[in-house]
Amino acid sequence: MPPEVTITDHEIPLAVRDSGGDGAPVLLLHGLGGTLEAWDALGLGGRRTAAMDLRGHGRSGDGPWEWERVLDDVEAVVKHLGLEDPVVVGHSLGGMLAVLWALRHPGCPGIVDLDGLRSAESDPGNYPGMDPAARDGELAKLKAAFDAQAAAMGQPLPAGLQAMFPLRALVERDGRTYARPAAELLAAIRYTPEFRDTIPLLRRVACPALVVIPTQDPPGMPGGELMEAFRRGVRRDLAGLPPHIRVEELEASHGMLTERPQAVAALITDFLEGLTAA
Repeated sequence: MPPEVTITDHEIPLAVRDSGGDGAPVLLLHGLGGTLEAWDALGLGGRRTAAMDLRGHGRSGDGPWEWERVLDDVEAVVKHLGLEDPVVVGHSLGGMLAVLWALRHPGCPGIVDLDGLRSAESDPGNYPGMDPAARDGELAKLKAAFDAQAAAMGQPLPAGLQAMFPLRALVERDGRTYARPAAELLAAIRYTPEFRDTIPLLRRVACPALVVIPTQDPPGMPGGELMEAFRRGVRRDLAGLPPHIRVEELEASHGMLTERPQAVAALITDFLEGLTAA
């Protein structure tokens, strides 16, 4: 396991693991509710990889969720580790950050976005081919499920549920155990335009990009017709992207990092090798 360090000369402490080694660096950004351990099963062929806990997650510090400030966190990690100009690979929320990183750094060598395109709780127009009444009913159910999930994150975790979370995602306060991120951070992210729909921003990315989208329903979420319509909307809106943005579909769900780590690693490795050959 790569050694872990905490960057302390920044607005908030940032927990990072750096594999070290030579070669073009790759920076890994986990999804909402995840930690840097999300990448442990991946392996990228001996390349230098660095993974960080995003603010409010894992062992990194708390701070307001403002996208530019989170990108400043990423800048701090890049500077501290001497990564210079990394390829940024992100899953879910991390994929959205990878897109924003590419817009901040147009000369970036490349980004990989693993299903970080839009929230499942998105604009009604992003569910084409579905009866409007049925769509609105399913979206109301989805909102209620997300509301309940967010409320639960603000409560102490019963002992029986603590094993469902990575140990580094648990924090003790007043003798009680809570999961990170906090409910306040979830609320701050949930309705931002960037989280609800990143595809318009993806269209502006100038560097090479790999986008991986799943073909299966997310585990533990309402699926069926709504998610089928959601995937149709994603495919519709990814049509006609410029040739430097490559889209791949993967037989997996949003949890592709745990379900099919070798397949994800193969796609990323192929993309990275293509950057080297170019």
